Amino acid sequence: MRRFVQAFAADIMPGGLPPAIIGELAAVPVRYNIAVRKTAVVILDRGAGLCVEDFAWGLVPSWSPLPETKYTTMTARLDRAARSRIFRRPWEQRRCVVPMNGYYKWDRTASRPRPYFIQSQTGQALFAAGLWDHWHKAEPELYSFAVLTHANPAIPAPLVPDGPVFLAAADVADWIAGPRFPMRFLSRAAQPRLEAYPVSRRIRSPDVDDYTLLEPVDAREDDSIAAGLDHALDEEDE
Repeated sequence: MRRFVQAFAADIMPGGLPPAIIGELAAVPVRYNIAVRKTAVVILDRGAGLCVEDFAWGLVPSWSPLPETKYTTMTARLDRAARSRIFRRPWEQRRCVVPMNGYYKWDRTASRPRPYFIQSQTGQALFAAGLWDHWHKAEPELYSFAVLTHANPAIPAPLVPDGPVFLAAADVADWIAGPRFPMRFLSRAAQPRLEAYPVSRRIRSPDVDDYTLLEPVDAREDDSIAAGLDHALDEEDE
């Protein structure tokens, strides 16, 4: 998972969220191609109840000497986060939820890697379990987050069955408040039924951000267009 979408409307929100949070999400500016180090909205509680705030994607731990890290921290593996030096404190104290319409994932089994968009079969918003941290060793301070990931057989072939840990809307507040046994809580979370379809390779550019990125493409036509381009896929394409 390297890119995802936040383009909300009240009618795609499942039941279980507080009306105030639904209203805040519906007012968020649409973003169709959120990349690492870009901002996205997260749901969290900093002591005064659930709220929606803009954080940077790619967690920077509070102990880091600089507001950056050499490590890949946009995602955190569920089975390793609690033991990780970077994620251990957020796992214990700073949980959030990342709402999204869906996310992009590359199929690298094809001769020419192809991006797909993954979404709920119902078309409703998805809620990914996340962690956040606050870097404040200098100005400006930085609030950042990571998305927890795990093996997920709900992701359709030919894509690798690994992706965000999703929560039901009714469980969002419980995860943020801190369940007594967080690993058990997430491991038992029922995952939504997902679907995937091929989209344009234009998602590779973080400067392209419009609704046409979500339009299905004919794989053969897209291959023909891509064959005339001499661009190598980089790490952010995954």
